[in-house]
Amino acid sequence: MVVGIDVGGTKIAGVVVARDSSPRASATLPTPKAGIELVAAVGDLVEHLRTECGEPILAVGVGLPSLIDRRTGLVRMSANVDLADIDVRAVLRERLGVPVGLDNDANLAALGEHRVGAGREHGDIVMLTIGTGVGGGIIAGDRVFRGGSGTGAELGHMVVQADGPPCQRNCTNRGCLETMCSGTAIARDAGMPAEQVVRLASEGDAAAIAVLDRAGRYLGVGLASLANIFNPDAFVIGGGVAAAGDLLLGPAVDEYRSRALPPNAEARVVPATLGPRAGAIGAGLLAWDLVDAVA
Repeated sequence: MVVGIDVGGTKIAGVVVARDSSPRASATLPTPKAGIELVAAVGDLVEHLRTECGEPILAVGVGLPSLIDRRTGLVRMSANVDLADIDVRAVLRERLGVPVGLDNDANLAALGEHRVGAGREHGDIVMLTIGTGVGGGIIAGDRVFRGGSGTGAELGHMVVQADGPPCQRNCTNRGCLETMCSGTAIARDAGMPAEQVVRLASEGDAAAIAVLDRAGRYLGVGLASLANIFNPDAFVIGGGVAAAGDLLLGPAVDEYRSRALPPNAEARVVPATLGPRAGAIGAGLLAWDLVDAVA
């Protein structure tokens, strides 16, 4: 067995992943805000899952909401948690005594959806996870795209409105995709939690429908730019806000197809299928890659 860990802004999710990619035991912990305490909590969760599954753990994969320098293993910065300048991989490897892989959480969600989820029939995909913020991951040529040092593919921080509202937490930009179509953005525009907006819109409330329509159109602006740059076979949309379905994705697809260059406007836009476990399962697949690399 291996363990996959997905660190989010409010909780850390862990899952034991078997060789056939199926999830076994799982558990969650609240996310501490301070850096080294957060890393310690990840170690605690792995230890708990190792005890619960009762079998040897061969490796651990960890997804962080962070920019990670893959050359050094250092977390350079994190947009929505207080984690920076820590060699998380080395700390966990010393504590747990097994190989540890580290990557951006949305990269690993994309990896999970590509191998065993909604993207498994497509070679190149772009995944967006729309929740409290917006994360993104790119699979190009069956490989995770990370950029030169590993800190690329921060798709949620692509600007879609140059003079838009300031972004969240540690991002100094304005009008990011995250700022315009995340759950936080929807709550800001509606004056109520995003979950309530989705519920009211599904019941036919015109004001709630208008808020989701606006968020969806900004999402479509982002999809058009990504389509023109990467020309993916499919876009995979996940995260809690994606539960709005066509109320969000309908306007997004319309905007995307009207803006992208015609040859790049043909990618399918599909909902993710792994749900909230996508990141942890992807982290488990990263752990299996480590096992296979030394086999």
